[in-house]
Amino acid sequence: MSTSIPKTLRCAIYTRKSTEHGLELEFNSLDAQREACEAYVKSQASLGWKVLPQKYDDAAFSGGNLERPALKQLLAEIDRGKVDVVVVYKIDRLTRSLADFAKLVEAFDARSISFVAVTQQFNTTTSMGRLTLNVLLSFAQFERELSSERVRDKIAASRAKGKWTGGTIPFGYRTKDKKLVVDEMEANSVRYIFKRYLELGSFEPLVLDLDLQHIRGRARKIKGKTNVASRFTYGPLSYLLNNRIYVGEVPHKGKWHPGEHAPIIEAEMFDAVQVRLGANSIARKNRRAESGALLMGKLFDDRGNRMSPSYSTKNGVRYRFYVSTALLRGRKAEAGSLSRISAIELEACILKTLRGATLDASQLTNAELIEQRVARVAVSKVRVTIFSTTSPDSENDITIPWSQRPTNSVSIHHPAGEPRSPDPKLVHALARAHRRMRDLTEGRFKSIEELAKSENNHPRALRNELRLAFLAPEIVEAILNGEQPASLTLTKMQPRLPLSWIEQRRSLGF
Repeated sequence: MSTSIPKTLRCAIYTRKSTEHGLELEFNSLDAQREACEAYVKSQASLGWKVLPQKYDDAAFSGGNLERPALKQLLAEIDRGKVDVVVVYKIDRLTRSLADFAKLVEAFDARSISFVAVTQQFNTTTSMGRLTLNVLLSFAQFERELSSERVRDKIAASRAKGKWTGGTIPFGYRTKDKKLVVDEMEANSVRYIFKRYLELGSFEPLVLDLDLQHIRGRARKIKGKTNVASRFTYGPLSYLLNNRIYVGEVPHKGKWHPGEHAPIIEAEMFDAVQVRLGANSIARKNRRAESGALLMGKLFDDRGNRMSPSYSTKNGVRYRFYVSTALLRGRKAEAGSLSRISAIELEACILKTLRGATLDASQLTNAELIEQRVARVAVSKVRVTIFSTTSPDSENDITIPWSQRPTNSVSIHHPAGEPRSPDPKLVHALARAHRRMRDLTEGRFKSIEELAKSENNHPRALRNELRLAFLAPEIVEAILNGEQPASLTLTKMQPRLPLSWIEQRRSLGF
């Protein structure tokens, strides 16, 4: 009588541990799991079970997802047909997620792979085995969610007591014994930023002033390499000036609680900054509403920079245009191939194109047509692309060829009388005026005469240039962006520049 030899079943043992704790031991949790699984496989030797030598160990990986290197390697081996049985110590070692388990079972079934948990013996090919596994996985997921809730509750309680519970360390602080402590060097920069914002009144001159003072953000490590500290721009400055961390508070879910750390900014100064920020925000919104810019928020250059509405005035005529935010923030090298474009001409061409391609366009106003049909517009020196809102793919997108002086189309050019770049003489004069005013207000020099003597300059010339430190914000913005009238020169601004902003606008052509 012949005895049939059972088919060899190749068994892959998978082990996992959620944390690094104990991994340094000679015999750790992964070893214990593997030893139990090997013993079980040996007990099934009569059925042809044999342990594969390859180890599939995920140390310090969560079971809440499938992003684990050893598990991915195991699934790849299954796809190659090199595994017959997957063996784990417990079901939650494989996964704690019902959705992920369903994906794994589907992958196992597609390759006729058996699955075994040695302390919870199941047969995944039967409906009862699947039900039992799903029940166990439900409890595993429930336990995981309970752990997450406990962590969230602990963080909420800690923040309510003013404790620092981690995250990005704010500029101006460092951590010591899991607490925020003041970094005096950075804190001095924070105090300077708050003070200068109140003095200058807007981000434009503040960014220039910080560049002149060589004040930069904190250098950060990315992929193990330390990057050079970046210059402050509008976004980081807005975040810093709105951050109540600096008055000694900590946030949690939109609420602020008194913190354990020392404040850097006095509450009175912080509140004054918030009032100025709020006033500037309202003023910007009013200017945008008055501008009638149809493409506001939808227009970008070919390097992904948003293009914001702006204008210049020449002989009482107002010229509207869109300008790249990279150019507005002094990052000309980061702007696209077309950093400035005539607003009226671009809007007219886009509206003409849309009305020719849209059946019900006659029923819509210009604003409604762009709002309903245009998701985004990208401009460059050679084309304008209109991305449609009516289709998730590019089927309804429209590309218009462009050139500087296109025939039978709309030209793209700088508005008449507008400089193509900032006047370096004006910009440097502004910077000097603000630096000298700061020297006087901070007491480095007792008088204008003393300051003039230190620079080997005449006090009268110094007084004339100091008036530039009191220019209206919109005039400063126009000069920094190169948008002032062509007739506005440093000679015209000096002497007898009026201190009244209304008189300044009238005399300088704004």
